[in-house]
Amino acid sequence: MLRGWLRTQFARTLDVDDIVQEAYARVLQARESTFIASPKAFLFATARNVALMQLRHRCVERTKSLAEIDAPGIPDESSDVAGEVARAQELELLTQAIQSLPTRCRQILTLRKIYGLSQREVAAQLGLSEHTIEAQGTIALRKLAEFFERLEGSRRT
Repeated sequence: MLRGWLRTQFARTLDVDDIVQEAYARVLQARESTFIASPKAFLFATARNVALMQLRHRCVERTKSLAEIDAPGIPDESSDVAGEVARAQELELLTQAIQSLPTRCRQILTLRKIYGLSQREVAAQLGLSEHTIEAQGTIALRKLAEFFERLEGSRRT
């Protein structure tokens, strides 16, 4: 049933058998440390996450290979050096802010905001209640706001 669902969701872009095997391995590993209330739902969510991770990885690989192409004679007129530097600095600050979070808050924020999982999916994946996910997510966002407020305050002085 899982293979059929994966084939309908991801067509021919991924190796379904590899995804199924990886999903089973992750479910078995998670089962050792936490109670899984709904194994079937957890397996399907895990398989979907593995497939999405593989798709992202392929996209990054393609981007890397395109970035390695050297075109020395072609000027890049669209390059806005100041804007790119500013974006890189903002990304670095965001990375620092996320890394400053407590481990649980960082995990939840990453799964919810970066990987786009629902509160229910995060709860199932981490073996926590949805209420805990909501509370920890709120704490994470509050701590991020405090981080940026401290940063802004230090820039003013």
